[in-house]
Amino acid sequence: MKKGFLCLVAVMDWAIRRGLAWRLSNTMEVDYCIEALEEAIGRQGRPEIFNTDQGCQFTSPRFTGMLMEAAVRISMDGRGRWMDNVIIERL
Repeated sequence: MKKGFLCLVAVMDWAIRRGLAWRLSNTMEVDYCIEALEEAIGRQGRPEIFNTDQGCQFTSPRFTGMLMEAAVRISMDGRGRWMDNVIIERL
């Protein structure tokens, strides 16, 4: 890749500080985030709470709908507050 960016999504269990799933994408589409979420739930089971930032992928109806359908509480960090999610930001 000569120019451009890749987007990384990682799902981490904060209690054990272990990555459960991750994906890379060269677009801002929500599909790669949903794939990582499905893999993480498949490995670890349904979490009680899922914390994200306010990125367009995580606020999309498809992503939030999937969490609500699984009865997972959604927690979102404040806009521009990377310190709220420092564990995953250091990945």
